[in-house]
Amino acid sequence: QVQLVESGGGLVQAGGSLRLSCVVSGRTFSHYVMGWFRQAPGKEREFVAAISWSAGSTYYTDSVKGRVTISRDNAKSTVSLQMNSLKPEDTAVYYCAVNPTGILGRTYGYGYWGQGTQVTVSS
Repeated sequence: QVQLVESGGGLVQAGGSLRLSCVVSGRTFSHYVMGWFRQAPGKEREFVAAISWSAGSTYYTDSVKGRVTISRDNAKSTVSLQMNSLKPEDTAVYYCAVNPTGILGRTYGYGYWGQGTQVTVSS
């Protein structure tokens, strides 16, 4: 059983920064991929970034490249998403998730999800 608990969301002004964290507990494996997704009101869930748990290799969607950094702390079982130069279009509920397939570039197949944390970017 894998459990994910997210935190760090909030209200920020455009151009500001925010760091989201997700603590992973339960059964985890070194070959798993951890990812961040977001969903804005009235829109479908969108992939943001992913990281391999063991090696730390990363993968980003084009819309956030250069502005966000995904990282993990294996000792603390935590995956984070540092977001800079935030824009109003970044407003969404952000979810962390686990992909047991271990394929970094795959944006589907995530089987475990956190509860989500709200990020609101004002103009």
